[in-house]
Amino acid sequence: MKNVGTDSTGVPAGHDGRTRHAVARLLLEQGPVTAASVADRLGLSPTAVRRHIDALVADGEATSREAPRRTQRGRGRPAKLFLLTEQGRSRFGHAYDDLAVAALRFLAEQGGEEAVRAFAQRRVTAFVDQHREAIVAQPDAADRAKALAAALTREGYAASARHVGAGEQLCQHLCPVAHVAAEFPQLCETETAAFADLLGTHVQRLATIARGDAVCTTHIPNTPRTAPAHADGPNRVGDADARTSDGGEPA
Repeated sequence: MKNVGTDSTGVPAGHDGRTRHAVARLLLEQGPVTAASVADRLGLSPTAVRRHIDALVADGEATSREAPRRTQRGRGRPAKLFLLTEQGRSRFGHAYDDLAVAALRFLAEQGGEEAVRAFAQRRVTAFVDQHREAIVAQPDAADRAKALAAALTREGYAASARHVGAGEQLCQHLCPVAHVAAEFPQLCETETAAFADLLGTHVQRLATIARGDAVCTTHIPNTPRTAPAHADGPNRVGDADARTSDGGEPA
């Protein structure tokens, strides 16, 4: 039976429902972010945005944290940053299949860790083969990072890229396999190695949704292209020790 008062995506019908969905999407794609920034980007009043954010928090779909000291100006109470919880991400199709976890557990029991890694490698190879030409054709690290972000977004990862310090920072705001990757980090490890291969440089994974961070964050140094990386190389998620609470910028 169809729910009354909701549209086909499960979002409450009407202006309020559409606005709240827009606020939630901005928290997904830009979070952690202040309510004032959300209001500015959506062209809404801060009061209206806070009402929607408060509702998301009350429903367990969003949470808050204090802004890092380096971003605070003047005196007064520290600014609050808002981001979606795992429950909040689910409204954007962030659903997980228990069957996938069960299948990988069975694969690990039958073939060991290498069997799981081989599966992860085959999965990421399909992505690489589809997008390699468009990414490697870009002239520099910044353009390759943007091309990779666009490719990941088309695959459902809501990714973005921006210049940070001496390199580029790739952020994946949504991970369709985060629950599976939390138990089987081989998925993250092979993905990181694939990024290094596509971009032609060592990359450093600073944060992952699978480990409880707000976004998956990868640092891409602005260095000349190097030989392609391999899945058994050093570019693994476990190698990155430098992480920050807001999704990570390299020190």
